[in-house]
Amino acid sequence: MLRKRLILGAYALVGGGLAISILPILWRIFKIEHLIWLANPVTDFIIGAFILFVIGIYTWRLVDRGLHQLEVVLNKQSPLTLLVSSVTTIIGLALAVLISTPLTRMNNFFFSAIIPVILLGLFGYLGFRLGSTRIDEWRTLIPSLAKRTRIRPRKSDNGSDLLTDEETNYHHYKILDTNILIDGRIADLVKTGFIEGTLLVPNFVLYELQYIADAGESIKRVRGRRGLDILNELRETDAVPLEMWEGDYDDIKEVDEKLIRLAKDVNGILVTNDYNLNKVVTFQNVEVLNINELAGALRPRVVVGDKMRVQLVRNGTERKQAVGYLDDGTMIVVEDGRNHLQENVTVEVTSSLQTDAGRMIFGNLVEN
Repeated sequence: MLRKRLILGAYALVGGGLAISILPILWRIFKIEHLIWLANPVTDFIIGAFILFVIGIYTWRLVDRGLHQLEVVLNKQSPLTLLVSSVTTIIGLALAVLISTPLTRMNNFFFSAIIPVILLGLFGYLGFRLGSTRIDEWRTLIPSLAKRTRIRPRKSDNGSDLLTDEETNYHHYKILDTNILIDGRIADLVKTGFIEGTLLVPNFVLYELQYIADAGESIKRVRGRRGLDILNELRETDAVPLEMWEGDYDDIKEVDEKLIRLAKDVNGILVTNDYNLNKVVTFQNVEVLNINELAGALRPRVVVGDKMRVQLVRNGTERKQAVGYLDDGTMIVVEDGRNHLQENVTVEVTSSLQTDAGRMIFGNLVEN
């Protein structure tokens, strides 16, 4: 595994570097520095690299686990936050080096060694905090990056410009599954501006779409190509930024399980229209947005054929029409209702009309 080899290589380099500095002191202590075949930099490097390489064989997993946790933390941050924090941290370290350079020339060990280390840690931390907690101010200076990150200009209870997960239910990443891309409604929803944050599409979802698009059945090919078209449409829109997740979970075979694992790792919300996946995700305490549930919540309260009781309060614009109002203020126009003003009558809905001023319902009077 490439990751393991890189870690073991780093172990060997560190061991060799330490040995070149430490072993000459040991050779002098044991009075064997005259042995040229042993007391030389090349041999010292090989000995130190071998020792730490052996240690790394048993401890490399600890380093790998730490790197994975660091990747998870970095994945939760927006690109603008990472860029600005890195730049301000480097500036802080550079200032610390400039200030501590005269101190390193002093004979006092405290001022030449301890104080410079303290200054590096202090200025590096201050630079990182300056870059990570004042994103709104930096956003005005970098408008193009700010447009992609779309960090919300709100204040948290602790005075910071960034909201924590404990203060709000906001999740930066909205993870799209295969079904939601094939469905296609996510593109229209994104254009309305109701989705905020960053859309995240894992590579294994893209591969599944490609597999469906290359399937032998024509129906599957059409569905797969539609999903790829919707993905390209989302990439071209400026409403919400779209990112691809390059990683994978080799120990997991099912795509649904990979999506759940990814949502936990990046603290994101899974966007889907799969009923079964919705139930599984909810059971595992992962946030989910179901497009079908949203469509159900937005469906009209009144459909053609419904019957309702309404009080007719005034004449309509046409002959024999009367007008009443529902509890939410929706106007209902009733044919042949003029003779029943100020009465509660039963009306059967025949049609509805959505206007800029609101919704109008038309119906016929139902005789008791």
